[in-house]
Amino acid sequence: MVDKVVIVGGGTSGWMSAGYLKAAFGDRISVTVVESDRVPTIGVGEATFSTVRHFFEYLGLKETDWMPACNATYKLGIRFQDWSARGEHFYHPFERLRVVDGFPLTDWWLKQRPSDRFDADNFVMAALGDNLRSPRFMDGTLFEHGSSELGPRGAAFRSTLSEQDTQFPYAYHFDAALLAGFLTEYGVSRGVRHVTDDVVDVRLDDRGWISAVTTRGHGDLQGDLFIDCTGFKGLLLNEALGEPFVSYQDTLPNDRAVALRVPVDTAERGIPPYTRASAMEAGWIWTIPLFDRIGTGYVYAGEYCSPEDAERTLREFVGPGAEDLEANHIRMRIGRSRNSWVKNCVAVGLSSGFVEPLESTGIFFIQHGIEQLVKHFPQADWSGRLRESYNRAVNNCMDGVREFLVLHYRAAARDDNQYWRDAKTRQVPDALAARLEQWQTKMPDAENIFPHYHGFEAYSYVAMLMGLKGVALRAPGALDLADGSAAAKEFERVRATAGELVRGLPGQYEYLARMR
Repeated sequence: MVDKVVIVGGGTSGWMSAGYLKAAFGDRISVTVVESDRVPTIGVGEATFSTVRHFFEYLGLKETDWMPACNATYKLGIRFQDWSARGEHFYHPFERLRVVDGFPLTDWWLKQRPSDRFDADNFVMAALGDNLRSPRFMDGTLFEHGSSELGPRGAAFRSTLSEQDTQFPYAYHFDAALLAGFLTEYGVSRGVRHVTDDVVDVRLDDRGWISAVTTRGHGDLQGDLFIDCTGFKGLLLNEALGEPFVSYQDTLPNDRAVALRVPVDTAERGIPPYTRASAMEAGWIWTIPLFDRIGTGYVYAGEYCSPEDAERTLREFVGPGAEDLEANHIRMRIGRSRNSWVKNCVAVGLSSGFVEPLESTGIFFIQHGIEQLVKHFPQADWSGRLRESYNRAVNNCMDGVREFLVLHYRAAARDDNQYWRDAKTRQVPDALAARLEQWQTKMPDAENIFPHYHGFEAYSYVAMLMGLKGVALRAPGALDLADGSAAAKEFERVRATAGELVRGLPGQYEYLARMR
């Protein structure tokens, strides 16, 4: 029986993994987390997918349990600023498209163009973002009647990513360090052994499997299954077991970041319910609003920009609030391990793989990896087919996200310097090149996007293509012959619904202050 798990590395990935395993298996499994107090965590993964709700629900946590403790806020989507042209923005929201007479409303928009804001015409989220609204009324009721809340607390079953059959209308921003601390307490209170120590050696048996990790002060920590949460270092998977790394940098060149933690008066400024991604000369800047501060950072390609220039650009972007703040410079390993499960070691988080955080996929990759591990949990025979299935799921997910992110650069209309011009000619995955040609005559749908699960639905591809404006799109020929009156009424309905919600919903700061 495989019932002794050792997790090397803490931070968000280590403690998400520990908490999830304990929630899944309880006392039927032994979980040890060993982490060094001398190794800093990256700690910038502060924005998420809407599917992260399944993680918290699986652990039995309500929003009021963890959000105040982690200075968390709601995220209705991502606001892309200056990607098509300077001064322009659009939203990629957590909101599926309406369908009229068999065609997505965005197809009708290409035919009718009721305004110059495709996002405001097709999604109510655009107005909520522009007006800094909370997704919940003051009594806690969720605004979106088309979305369902999770089952009642204490229900007989819990949901995972695989059961995501509706689009939940929001995700979260949170302080990654505070969340790791919160999950540490959660795990330890449920029996996780927490060892604070340095790992100085990884012991292999005659088969080349990991038998133990040797610590400086606690000796050998033995286990059946070892989870590598050591970040870009990949101490167990890449270094000890020699698993090679597959780089994505030929298609995604951004390999560095510099980050700041900026205190702000959110009571005065309000809290935007979105992550902002602002295009810059050699990459883009994220702005993530928390309850007490802003997390911001410049993701850039070292080939086009030096760390000194990047830090100067970020400080100028933030303004006076950046004075005297310490900058955190990060070198990113873009790509994935060839296999995330090798022998008796599974890598979760950065040691498994990473792409730039343009679509907030870091936490999603952790969640997906640990969910898949539970679903593929090994038995005593350590079936090779089980490992193959796990690796296939993880690799497909990361490769799909890679393709979606490459689309952001290839489809962006911005071309005002060499960085952005090169984005139009840089190599893209072969399958994406074929899809891009097809999307110019038939917009993305479930049949013509990346075919394996990677967290993004067809509407996300549609939103990006329409907002980025760098790929010529046209309405289906059928709409030249169809009656468009129902679509025109639906555009009016979207605007009216958005207006009602803006008037009725509280501001995000107001709602979260009351929660606290």
